[in-house]
Amino acid sequence: MTELRVARGRKVVHVDLSAGNRPPDGELVKLMVSRWGKLRAPAMRVGTTLVVGYNRDMLAGVFGT
Repeated sequence: MTELRVARGRKVVHVDLSAGNRPPDGELVKLMVSRWGKLRAPAMRVGTTLVVGYNRDMLAGVFGT
């Protein structure tokens, strides 16, 4: 995967996983996991992008609708 998009309420976090200054794995896990310790839903792989969480605008951008 080369890209991670995480919805946290109205905020969307975009991380380029192919960049040399990629965050450590621990920080990436904190973005994707809820406060209860479970993976945020929905979580899906779209091409080379991992999409986690629900945000209507983010999903429209990923799916091109």
